[in-house]
Amino acid sequence: MSTITSEPQSDQDDRAVPPAPLLRRRWLQVTFLVALLSAGLVVGMTTGVVKFGNGAESASATSNAPTATAIVEQRRLVAQTSLNGTLVYADSFGVTNRIEGTVTALPAAGDTIEHGKPLYWIDNKPVILLRGRVPVYRELAREARGPDVQQLNAELVALGFAGNRVLDPNSQVFGAATATALVKLQKKFGLDPTGKLALGQVVFVPADAIRVSKTAATLGSPAPTAVILETTATRRIVTVPVEISQAASIKVGDDVSVTPPAGTSTPGKVTSIGAVATRNQSGSVTVDVLVEPLKPDEVAGLDQAPVQVAITTAVADNVLAVPVNALLALSGGRYAVEVVQDGDARKLYEVTLGLFDDSAGMVEVKGAGLRAGQRIVVPSA
Repeated sequence: MSTITSEPQSDQDDRAVPPAPLLRRRWLQVTFLVALLSAGLVVGMTTGVVKFGNGAESASATSNAPTATAIVEQRRLVAQTSLNGTLVYADSFGVTNRIEGTVTALPAAGDTIEHGKPLYWIDNKPVILLRGRVPVYRELAREARGPDVQQLNAELVALGFAGNRVLDPNSQVFGAATATALVKLQKKFGLDPTGKLALGQVVFVPADAIRVSKTAATLGSPAPTAVILETTATRRIVTVPVEISQAASIKVGDDVSVTPPAGTSTPGKVTSIGAVATRNQSGSVTVDVLVEPLKPDEVAGLDQAPVQVAITTAVADNVLAVPVNALLALSGGRYAVEVVQDGDARKLYEVTLGLFDDSAGMVEVKGAGLRAGQRIVVPSA
């Protein structure tokens, strides 16, 4: 790798134009770039004679633009993709009523109901929320078998109505132990202790707790044999529509910073990347990336809220880094930094660029003779 020297006579002129990811930086100067590069000159060189690695010489641009210095650092760099997202509650569940009668009590929108608790009341008798993926579709009694029986057995054990030595939570059989535990549940909630699970006496939802988002019935009205409550999970997620070209750099498990409209950033993780693409009105094709906040209390009380999301797509540890505005563009798409030597002499070191850290305004550099602690020239503020 060649080292380029110059005879310093004045301060630096216009700095380099970095690669595409940096074009949006408002402090980059691009004056005379096309003319200088077409002449094969170094953009931003000090006035005087520039000596290239092949021995050719050429006059550089002249400027009185003020300069300052920065230090070559050895540090951690993080590349992030900044996107817009929406903070919502995860998953939605429509609760279907299967019991005839009159609606006598309902939860309010925003209420949270845990599994093993009453969800709503028909004829002053509660319908109990239980955890399970198989919806209620039949009465359950002795000798019944199937996955719906297994989730009932698991809940009776989890809620303390039977011990797992008496009732196997993995059993798909409705046996004597199931009936005994079910009687205990029925007595607790004032239901007829039949030892049989009548159709609609419980509601199975695949969540430890649900949040009521909307009621579809009114007190005193006949209970509809349809959806009576609209609910969501209590878990919070951020949905982020990401263009296909950007989604390729994102993976499940990536670190995320989520910033609400009025608040401080909170950490999160990418939990899933959609497999089905959607074309929006602007014509771009996107997939939904889901992000889960790791500290949900810090985003409590927000629903359908717009948030800023910064997804960490790459990390470089213990690398040499310089401010992006220290880069000088050489002919042929190459780059250099100007190192301050003893006695304030300056020398150009050609560098290879690595990871860009937008938030820090730093870029990874590699080059012969470059080391941490060296002073390099940057434009003054």
